[in-house]
Amino acid sequence: MKKFSTIALAFAFPLAVSVPALGQEAENSQVPALSSKCTFLPDAPDKHVVVKGDTLWGISGRFLQNPWCWPEVWGMNKEEIRNPHWIYPKQIVYFDRVNGRLRLANPLGEGGSQASGITKLSPQIRSLSNGGSEAISAIPNNLIEPYLSQPLIIEKDEFVNAPRIVAAPEGRVYMGKGDKVYVKGDLKSGTSFQVFRPGIALKDPDTKAIIGYEAVYIGAVKLERTAKTEDGVDSFLIVTSKEEMGIGDRLVPIPPTPIINYVPHAPEQELKARVVAVYGGVNYAGQNNIVSINKGSSSGIDVGTVLELGRFGKVIPDRTNDKKPIRLPDEMYGQLFVFRVFKNISYGLVMQVTDVVSVGDIVRTPVK
Repeated sequence: MKKFSTIALAFAFPLAVSVPALGQEAENSQVPALSSKCTFLPDAPDKHVVVKGDTLWGISGRFLQNPWCWPEVWGMNKEEIRNPHWIYPKQIVYFDRVNGRLRLANPLGEGGSQASGITKLSPQIRSLSNGGSEAISAIPNNLIEPYLSQPLIIEKDEFVNAPRIVAAPEGRVYMGKGDKVYVKGDLKSGTSFQVFRPGIALKDPDTKAIIGYEAVYIGAVKLERTAKTEDGVDSFLIVTSKEEMGIGDRLVPIPPTPIINYVPHAPEQELKARVVAVYGGVNYAGQNNIVSINKGSSSGIDVGTVLELGRFGKVIPDRTNDKKPIRLPDEMYGQLFVFRVFKNISYGLVMQVTDVVSVGDIVRTPVK
């Protein structure tokens, strides 16, 4: 099967350390050896000037066998990966061949102090309202933005306790934008909510237990008046409606706008998981599709985790020995980039695959 093209992804990454002149670090400190997976391409360029429209995944793919190894060749620690610093057009990525590392610098004449032909960067953090919008975007908005702001997953205990629409004026059953609805349940002091109804139940491929429900997003409501008695209801106004809301639909608080800071990294510990579902209810996924897996924050997964995709090796008869069954090796065919994490479920973007992704496939820590 032909190789799927690599998706253009962009990741924010820290500039928390000033960039030394090329070759200078070799004299100052011992540089840890890279893992076997994080090797440079034999034809890697000496440098790359960042331009608008570039992505960090695409840039690192110019230098590395595995683009997700960017943090390792940059020499980032865990805290640096989590800080929301940004990369901007006109900055230059250098290949420090002496130390086997990538370096970042501004072009000459754009601030900083000059050293060996490079302008050394100073630490910087820019807010989104003050220049952050000029930075290379994280993951393409058109691919994942809806999945960042909408619930996606309602875990089993959360669904049971979620506030629910119980009635509407004049005995109506279905309502749209501008209509009033009555809600019963603990709002926990919230005033703005998304409305959803449960979609397909997600079952763990290993235990067969239901671990959550995909949430079908319906719209948003805003609190107008709270209940005055214990048996009363809260009054809400429908402010947006993707489709008609009905009695029994559930409410979940609108999450804050996320600050995206995706830096690819392998899990800190050995991890094995399975593909639970392909978003949208189909059985197969390919390039740019979104899938859920049966591991989440409780298993140490966080945003930016990169995992290998594969499937179990087939069991076939050994034709050389009385046809006794033998198991072929597991076949790994691609990578998954995790962009949203729940307690027991995570969502990832399919990338760099040479085969289709099927429900039940293997997901594991990349082998180094």
